[in-house]
Amino acid sequence: MHDGDVVVIGGGYGGVRLARRLDATARVTLVDRKDVFFHRIASLRAGVRPEWSATPFIPYDRLLRSGRVVVGKAVRIDTGQRQVVLASGERLPYDVVVIATGADYPEPARFTGTTTEEARKAFAFHQRKIAAAEHVLVVGGGPSGVELSAEIRLARPDARVTLAHAGPALLDSTGSERAGRRARTWLESHDVDVRLDSFMSPGNDFGTYRDAHGGLVDADLSFWATGTTPNTLWLRLAGHGDWLNPAGQVKVDRTLRVDGRPDVYAVGDVNDATELKITPAALAQADLAAHNIRAHLRSAGRHRKEPRLYRPVERTPIIVPFGPADGLTVLPVPGGDTAVLGGRTSVLAKAKTLMTPYMRRQLGYTAA
Repeated sequence: MHDGDVVVIGGGYGGVRLARRLDATARVTLVDRKDVFFHRIASLRAGVRPEWSATPFIPYDRLLRSGRVVVGKAVRIDTGQRQVVLASGERLPYDVVVIATGADYPEPARFTGTTTEEARKAFAFHQRKIAAAEHVLVVGGGPSGVELSAEIRLARPDARVTLAHAGPALLDSTGSERAGRRARTWLESHDVDVRLDSFMSPGNDFGTYRDAHGGLVDADLSFWATGTTPNTLWLRLAGHGDWLNPAGQVKVDRTLRVDGRPDVYAVGDVNDATELKITPAALAQADLAAHNIRAHLRSAGRHRKEPRLYRPVERTPIIVPFGPADGLTVLPVPGGDTAVLGGRTSVLAKAKTLMTPYMRRQLGYTAA
């Protein structure tokens, strides 16, 4: 028995988790512009190493048993007619709609184009550029910048690699000075030139970059791991700008509903529920939203459930791989402090497989 129509816009980590959770109790339609799930966690390595090129792409065909996946681009949510309007003109009726369009990441952690073939070509382009580069500059010393610098160094031990970070310490977003020191030690021991307090911008000449102090860096290839942008421009263009905060994130209440809209939810990187934009937060939000959507759809029945309130994830383990055989894990401990675990834990939890077996199981495939 299915209680209503649920349209999930966006097939990233939060979207697929939510769609799978609701598949048995609602008529679920998952809409995504891509023809496969993009396992972004594996994308940094895929952009460097050819043997990983196919890893980030997992088909949607086993995700839902009762529901369906529609490849298309949502351009508008018609709240009057309660329909999601696609660029093709198709209209999808809903009782509940979920915005799970995520955020746009810098290359190479990006799905370029709309098909797997286009994205693989983009990975191949980055791989060739890295293989030929004499000097690679990575801008941004957060988890992605550190991970990418390590991947490039291990793939290209003969090239110069520079990591420039605007802050005074690496991994400062983790709140652990020890983690930043350990990352810097690993990188510098592998001949990565780490430059702190170095806000970078393109120089006047092609292939040059200037820091805030006027210093110049010459590099024939650069990657900017300096943050993400929520994928909400389509909402603004469709007249839903009042749903967004100044940063472009969808404003939600503690039940993950869009303010003032009892039948519109938003989960994952796209909303303003938490500052910590990591996969575990998106999955936790998807689970809570699934419960609340069931409660909403059954609100008139005798099986009515009360909605749950989301508590922002402020402290969760953060794993930063240094290639497949090393890394660090920042682990919150009671009292507000953090512990930093070394390579063995990080390798087993993430660095070796980049959580690929786990995500394959999430989409209905075996781990292999």
